Parts: sequence; structure tokens; C-alpha cells
Amino acid sequence: MRLLRKWSRILHRDIGFFFIGASIIYGLSGIALNHMKDWNPNYTVKIKEFVTELNMKKTPLVEENILKLLDVIDDRDNYKKHYYPESDYLKIFISGGSSVVVNTETGEGYAEFLKKRPVFYQVNFLHYNPSYWWMWFSDIFSGALIFLAITSFFMVRGKKGTWGSGGIYAIAGIIIPILFLIFM
Repeated sequence: MRLLRKWSRILHRDIGFFFIGASIIYGLSGIALNHMKDWNPNYTVKIKEFVTELNMKKTPLVEENILKLLDVIDDRDNYKKHYYPESDYLKIFISGGSSVVVNTETGEGYAEFLKKRPVFYQVNFLHYNPSYWWMWFSDIFSGALIFLAITSFFMVRGKKGTWGSGGIYAIAGIIIPILFLIFM
């Protein structure tokens, strides 16, 4: 048992240090994804309203007028394409997932600018397993978390160990998720 405790501490410490970065990535993205009803963890959205005198109806000159409008509210170089979702509305797509909507009758419109949210966009990207190799790293990390949980049972002995308060905390940590599954 002494040898098991010694190696549990050594491996727990070293594996724990190795996976600090992954723990932070999954911790931050987990918090962000838990609160998707409250905010968009990947992007900030800025709305800019405007009124234009330019003719945005379906005509041969509409693309030229779109570029003039973009010079005022964004940048013509960001123009991608446009279409008419309804007869009196024009939707313009611009770089970065942003868009512009114009009422072709009144000239009223708004631009919706998306900007990647620093840190959260990147950690959420990794949380979604973007590649084959990251998937394997994530699987190894998940296995390491199981290993860290198991080795924690052998690290401390006495009244704060598995048969003392540590065991009570472990049981509570198992019961709480089970209660959520039963009652939610």
C-alpha cells in the first residue's frame, strides 16, 4: 500500500502538471457553453442602424450602390454577396460573418458586426474537437482525468483520506450528479 500511495502521488502530480493547459481550456469552455442562453461565447455582436438615400431595389446599379453604402458603414473591400430574402428587403453579406439588412422601400437598415470573443472563441473551438489529432489528445486527457480521480483515493490516509472526510467528499461528488439525473 505504501508503494501504491507513493506512485499515486508521483503520477498524480506529474500528469496533473502536464494537463494544466487542457484543464484550463475545458474549464473555461465548459463555463462558456453552460451559459449559452445568457450570451454568445464565441462572438460579440454590434448592431449599427442607419438610413440611406441610395436605391437598393433590384436594378443593374444595385451592386454599385451596395459598395457605396459599405463605404459609409463598413468597407467595400469586405463585400461578399447579396440577395433579396423578401421583395422589399436586401441582405448583404460582408467578411467575418457580418451582414447588412436594408429595407428597399424606406432605406432603413442595420449592420450586424460579429467579432470573435478573445480566448473563449479559441477554447470553444478546441472543445469541439476540430481535428483527428486533437480528438486523440482529448481522449488521453479524459483518461488522465479518470486516472487522477482514482489515484486521489490512495494519496492521503487517516482521517482526511478515503476512509475519512475525503471519502465523504467523494461520495457527495458521486451522489450530486446522480440526483440531477434522477430529478431533472
